[in-house]
Amino acid sequence: MKIAYGVHGYGRGHATRAQAVLPKLAQRHELLVLAGGDALGALSAHYPLLRVPCLEYAYGKRHRFSCRLTIQQNASAVLDFMLAGSTLKTVMQALKDFGADAVVSDSEAFTHRAAARLQIPRISFDHFGLLVYCRPEMSAGDRLICWGNALAYRSMFGNPDRAVVSSFFEAPARRPGVCVVGPVIRQEVRQTQPTRGEHLLAYFSKAEHEYTPQIEHALLKAGCPVRIYGPPPRSPVKNLDFRPVRNLPFIEDLATCRAVLGTTGNQLLGEVIYFGKPMLGIPIKCLEQRLNAAQLGRMGIGISAERNAITPELIQDFLSREDEYLGHHPKVRDGSQQATEAIERFALDLKQ
Repeated sequence: MKIAYGVHGYGRGHATRAQAVLPKLAQRHELLVLAGGDALGALSAHYPLLRVPCLEYAYGKRHRFSCRLTIQQNASAVLDFMLAGSTLKTVMQALKDFGADAVVSDSEAFTHRAAARLQIPRISFDHFGLLVYCRPEMSAGDRLICWGNALAYRSMFGNPDRAVVSSFFEAPARRPGVCVVGPVIRQEVRQTQPTRGEHLLAYFSKAEHEYTPQIEHALLKAGCPVRIYGPPPRSPVKNLDFRPVRNLPFIEDLATCRAVLGTTGNQLLGEVIYFGKPMLGIPIKCLEQRLNAAQLGRMGIGISAERNAITPELIQDFLSREDEYLGHHPKVRDGSQQATEAIERFALDLKQ
């Protein structure tokens, strides 16, 4: 089959998930990848790729999420795919020329919308679908927010023919045609043996907003070496080692760290759990990451805190409870094979 695969480029989790399933799909199918943002560098060297705009959150004063700026910044791209502008027409033509039998989209709006207009079968594959197609545990207040998020998600992506949801925690599906799989683990991760080192690994998906002076002060007083990914690389500062984001060095530092501090995207948490590391989560201002962070406490494998609550004392207390968190780590789950099989099964069913 010919499969077009769209990858949302905000943050690195979507591209990381794609890196786990695309090699398996490429063994049996012809692929066209559509991506933008952070996914471009991760995927462009390995697959035929069409660049698409990347919808992103925008931040205002004091690095706080700004709804107004987010709408303003993304308005032209949203109007393009809603009203069939030049970019959407380019994507539609690319899908026609490729002769796609099915489209898989990891939260990538242009691929979804173009396939819907061309009546090409669509398969959604992401973690956000947990809020739309599943019933995760949450408070009554968050359920109302979830309803609003699901409404916005459907306004952008419509109703795909099938959905594959990757999640590091369980949540029952709302309807048939939805397959929930475990975290999708890259081959490089599966091939790396974890050990217990002395360093704390700190990861920030959007460091220009998340890595604040308060965070740096807390890490300087953490009482252990810290290897930091996200901020621009610079000379070490005392116990802080700033490292460029590259796949294998990051995986090796994750596999050999003592514990992890960072944002709570599903893909990172899946790899943290795979390697059996305690996690101090700092969720960004969205329901998806907040629910992920809450699961750390429920599972007993770590804690979470708001960015402005990160202090040296909190980090030191977290590290002192390392053995407690390690004792609660669940059995390792790798959903990459299950996800690939679900995508292929759905694509074949929809083609017939």
